[in-house]
Amino acid sequence: MKKFTFLIISVIIVASVFAQNNTLLIEAESFANKGGWVTDQQFMDQMGSPFLMAHGMGIPVKNAETEVIFPKKGKYRLFVRTRNWAARWTTKDAPGKFQVLVNGKAVTSVFGTESMDWSWQDGGWIEIGKTKTKVELKDLTGFNGRCDALIFTTDSEFIPPTAVEKLAELRTKLNPETAIIKDAGTFDFVVIGGGMAGTCAAISAARLGLKVALVQDRPVLGGNNSSEVRVHLGGRINLEPYPNLGNLVNEIGPSKEGNARPYENYEDDKKMKAVRAEKNISLFLNHHANKVNMKDGRIESVVAIDTETGEKRSFTAPIFADCTGDGTIGVLAGAKYLTGRESAEEFGEKTAPDAADNLTMGSSVQWFAEDKTKAVPFPEIQWGLAWDEDKAENLIRGDWNWETGMGIDQVNEFERIRDYGLLVVYSNWSFLKNQSIDKNKFEKRQLKWVAYIAGKRESRRLIGDYILSESDLTEHKVYPDGTASTSWTIDLHYPDPENTKQFPGSEFKSIAKHTPIHPYPIPFRCLYSQNVPNLMMAGRNISVSHVALGTVRVMRTTGMMGEVIGMAALVCKQNSCDPRKIYSTHFEELKKLMQAGTGNPALPKIQNYNEGSTLGPKKVGDSN
Repeated sequence: MKKFTFLIISVIIVASVFAQNNTLLIEAESFANKGGWVTDQQFMDQMGSPFLMAHGMGIPVKNAETEVIFPKKGKYRLFVRTRNWAARWTTKDAPGKFQVLVNGKAVTSVFGTESMDWSWQDGGWIEIGKTKTKVELKDLTGFNGRCDALIFTTDSEFIPPTAVEKLAELRTKLNPETAIIKDAGTFDFVVIGGGMAGTCAAISAARLGLKVALVQDRPVLGGNNSSEVRVHLGGRINLEPYPNLGNLVNEIGPSKEGNARPYENYEDDKKMKAVRAEKNISLFLNHHANKVNMKDGRIESVVAIDTETGEKRSFTAPIFADCTGDGTIGVLAGAKYLTGRESAEEFGEKTAPDAADNLTMGSSVQWFAEDKTKAVPFPEIQWGLAWDEDKAENLIRGDWNWETGMGIDQVNEFERIRDYGLLVVYSNWSFLKNQSIDKNKFEKRQLKWVAYIAGKRESRRLIGDYILSESDLTEHKVYPDGTASTSWTIDLHYPDPENTKQFPGSEFKSIAKHTPIHPYPIPFRCLYSQNVPNLMMAGRNISVSHVALGTVRVMRTTGMMGEVIGMAALVCKQNSCDPRKIYSTHFEELKKLMQAGTGNPALPKIQNYNEGSTLGPKKVGDSN
């Protein structure tokens, strides 16, 4: 067997500065020292790039800084790509104001104050007295100011484009190297997405001897179960008909339950160490996959961009796994998919609406506050939503039910959804601290954590050879290609009627409706694409109806799905076949692997059986 290898792509610590004809483009996310600013890549497919954001929860963050080598001294006109993120909801002031400092001196303009859309704000003409110059971003508010890029130009006629496609052309023109795609290698199995599903898929395949690339667009693994989002693991493991499935989830998952808790509860290092221990895995952190190359209807390679440096890398394999949650790779490859709610007639589902619509479950921006020994001020913001005692949420922790964006496109409008989540947290907290009749209760409370990576529940579901639906689950229709068992209730979220009264059409809280089920083996045909023959999937983007998604989307369950498709990748390699052939010809081979599992069976089992309670175990073939 070939020697195992392991790779982590490290962050480049110099700014990407691109110049042509005395026009320089500086990508904010590549600043050498980001200070207190964070990199946000969640919306780059829509707005064109990762960006830096000053997520200080009302306290200005430390400056981001880098050195820039100008081609010559003289006057340069400055443009900054930014936006006033709250302008959709208010005309009063702007939350995310910041300055640009050149050699320690602030330019005249204050940025983040104009358009609600991403655009270039004019910073005027600046004298550059040294070719080697320090450039800084100075946060003025702590309220999520954002900077995508800066342009310095001596060309008085130059106006940077705003359209994403034209902006991409400009980036390539100013830095032709960004058009170069480097070969990351050829693998047996490429997994896109490092949440619980993708991480388990990669580890499972690697332990079975496959050469695996795991491509993750954030610096941590775990997705919604990471310290960035802080959602606990739901669902049961070690269920029939394959009780060893889930030992892997148990091995890498955190030992504590709960949402919106301190970051150490989510044990990011535990997941990372598990991946690093697998010498068959090449790990590519901070890599966002946004291009697919097809040949004869198959995925030939996937291209990912380094969100820190802009470098592009190509990943080649016979089999790919879409564990992105959004079905990103499948959609790029032309896979068929579903969105929104299907009508009751389409799959014969009693819980579905009479007519299909675009309602999805939303995304949560969770938060919590901590006690301090003395009074802690919080700004009385002018740009927040109008608030009063009736609207106030007298809480110190926002859990899963702080959920926004139901009925809004969870892919193309996701920045709006996340920002509204931030807006309501800040609006409510400002009211509690400064105006509430109970403000004395909150005097010594301080926001400790507010998620800026939103916890998404639903967007696109890739269609497989079978679409799991409500009647399969409630009538316990078990199929011969059953794999990992889902055990969570059919847990569907809707706008909270009480919240609707206060915020009609702009709800930020949800309710959940639960339909208990018996543990149910998910058909393997739900885990590969119907029309892209070498694509599998695990996670919330598998082949299910909206109603059935209510049970399969929780992370112990998605982790077991990942474990299964890692095994399936081995069966594909051993038989030189696509996943569909496993179902028709090689399922007995997959069954043997599922019976053994790839996790450590000797570890103490960590799972909470009380969350999302189901009906008891049920033998295959029984009926309700």
